[in-house]
Amino acid sequence: MALRIRLARGGAKNRPFYRLVVAENTSPRDGRFVERLGFYNPLVEKDNEGYFSVNEERAKYWLSVGAKPSERVLKLLAFKNICEKPVIRDTPKKSAPKKKAQERLAAKQAAAVATVNA
Repeated sequence: MALRIRLARGGAKNRPFYRLVVAENTSPRDGRFVERLGFYNPLVEKDNEGYFSVNEERAKYWLSVGAKPSERVLKLLAFKNICEKPVIRDTPKKSAPKKKAQERLAAKQAAAVATVNA
């Protein structure tokens, strides 16, 4: 049984509200869950008390038994200093130029440097 710590959406249309839950990997986003850990309200400012709340003791327990947090949950738990802040790249590796394009860029830059030095 693979467990995930993730967000389950609630609230009205255009007014999202999320519950932080521990759920089985295969269960639907808003479906069955094992335990509710807290909530997250993206419409409230970060310094407000109603922005994010979590039962830290239970979150640490679930992390210790192998539950994997989603990317957003990992950011939120890092906000409360429960776990380390994730490393998030600005650009994904998929969109980086491929080998030939990188070679062309290097040749272009070398030519530009040669003309400046001449």
